[in-house]
Amino acid sequence: MTIIGSVAARRASAVGLALVACLTANPTPPTAFASTEPPPGAGLDRYYRQRLDWGSCVQGPDDTTGRDLEKAGAQCAEVTVPLDYADPRGRTITVAMSRLKATDTRRRVGPLLINFGGPGGTALGEPPALRKVMKDVGARYDIIGMDPRFVGRSTPLDCHWPVGHSVFSAGLGRAGFDRQVALHKDLAAKCRATNASVLPHVSTRNTARDMDVIRGALGERKLSYLGYSYGSYLGTVYTQMFPGRHDRVVLDGAPDPRRYTPRLMRGVERENERALADWAVWAAKRHAAYGLGRTRAQVLATVDRVVGASARGLTLGTAPDVFRVDDTQVPTLIFGGISEDTDSARAAVGEHLSVMARAAKGRPTRLSPEFKEYLKAVVTGRNSPTGSVQTAILCGDVAAPRDPERYWRDIQRSRAAHPLFGPLTNNIGPCAFWDRPREEPTQVRQDARALIVSATGDPRTPHTGAVALRGLLPGSRLITLEGANQHGVYGYYGSTCVDEKVNAYLATGELPTTDGTCVKQTG
Repeated sequence: MTIIGSVAARRASAVGLALVACLTANPTPPTAFASTEPPPGAGLDRYYRQRLDWGSCVQGPDDTTGRDLEKAGAQCAEVTVPLDYADPRGRTITVAMSRLKATDTRRRVGPLLINFGGPGGTALGEPPALRKVMKDVGARYDIIGMDPRFVGRSTPLDCHWPVGHSVFSAGLGRAGFDRQVALHKDLAAKCRATNASVLPHVSTRNTARDMDVIRGALGERKLSYLGYSYGSYLGTVYTQMFPGRHDRVVLDGAPDPRRYTPRLMRGVERENERALADWAVWAAKRHAAYGLGRTRAQVLATVDRVVGASARGLTLGTAPDVFRVDDTQVPTLIFGGISEDTDSARAAVGEHLSVMARAAKGRPTRLSPEFKEYLKAVVTGRNSPTGSVQTAILCGDVAAPRDPERYWRDIQRSRAAHPLFGPLTNNIGPCAFWDRPREEPTQVRQDARALIVSATGDPRTPHTGAVALRGLLPGSRLITLEGANQHGVYGYYGSTCVDEKVNAYLATGELPTTDGTCVKQTG
């Protein structure tokens, strides 16, 4: 996260870095259910009471997302919201959303808004897939996909970066770190030069306010919600800002909201080392396919050699698609692939490292279409809009330390125990050069009856974060999937146990009487 790649995007592209959380906590006593926000009448009536113009989702002949939505029977609309909620009569922006209406109208529950993380991930195209995940209960909801403010079709933000995100390693020495300082200072400057007028209003709290405008514009008293990864943080913020206005809430891959800062990945080193080691066991059994080693130790030694060789630069691919990567980028490429432990995700990591291992030996390499797209997403500016808004949200939520030497000290302290991931998780980012946020971070002081889902080996939002959130929300329940190194579980991982528990909650609105445990399915 900082690629905090959205869960939906990661399914499609295998690019998924993300949020971090750690430590458990004592519960915060709940307070009365009173909104922390001004009522709609405080200059916001026209937004809450606006009429939505539902129509086709298709925006042109190449709009596959729009065509898929239309084929499923969904419609799209734009909701108008204030750029600055403190100035509701000022500049406005639009937020794009899709709706797949309930077909079981007799037992209709209401709207279910979804967010697949990022931050900065789009969910506009997701309602048809989610309805399948929800099985019979899906027909009872109006499923709402939303592109949050400045994402996708929602007044998009682009800083015109030369890279696709802002998460890189500091490399193997001071020279790499100094290059990173210069890069991130430049990325921040590009955002300020291109989007200075909107950057102060790019934040999770403003996205939560947009969600409540959507609730009002839909004419609904309450909004149900499903959020993955960063989306679970957004959902938590919504419950705190608008208590009493949410119905059924599912938070999958949840961080500890007190640990939410631009330095989200600090503390996930061990989870990622465990995920990499488990992947190495898998790869060792497939030495004939990938040539990385016949034992876990041999595979991990190959990884170390690849990273070491990358300090001199690795050339990947053949003309016209040739990529030059170094020791600040190769750890990111590895990190991005191990957020899931499915065979397909592990095979992608095997193919990537096989190519990089050949390059480390000076051999010519050919790239699969998938690896080529992954490299374009990470080390070129093709995904600049995604990386730009992701960073703008993080920087707009919580201030980051500004002294580069503080980051360098943290990197060096972490490097001894975690040589591969420590320099990545502790590295500097653009937020060190950003203007301070307009608002303080959201504090969890209201209870919320949410269903939290987490895997014990989650490499992005560690299980400790979900346990901590469970403690902060005494009325919630936690479903734990044991034995999986997986970020994002419900509906996409194949855990029948988890899926049935979540769908039962969405069907009845009744949380389990106690926390529950599921075990990773094998075979």
